Amino acid sequence: MSSIKIRIKRVESACLVRILISHPMENGRRQNIESGEIIAAHFIEEVKIEHNGNLIARIQLGMAVSRDPYLALRLREAKTGDSIRVSWSDSLGQSDSEETRVPF
Repeated sequence: MSSIKIRIKRVESACLVRILISHPMENGRRQNIESGEIIAAHFIEEVKIEHNGNLIARIQLGMAVSRDPYLALRLREAKTGDSIRVSWSDSLGQSDSEETRVPF
């Protein structure tokens, strides 16, 4: 199951692309209440967004971003059937990607 949810909605002459990424986004400073140990840093470093295979956004995130980041953008050039691909990589080398098509 993908950690990325992509929703697309037509707004006037553009498409609103909403992205929700399920990720713990630990900053490395929080302490486990039960054991007293520091929870290791684990956060998304980079998000890439592609439209029909062309990179349209490269976003660098850091440890200050809260859990389950939400991103949104407008695409004026999107047409029915176009592909939108979102991928991320984090500080522990993990990654995920998801692709969807513009439905209307």
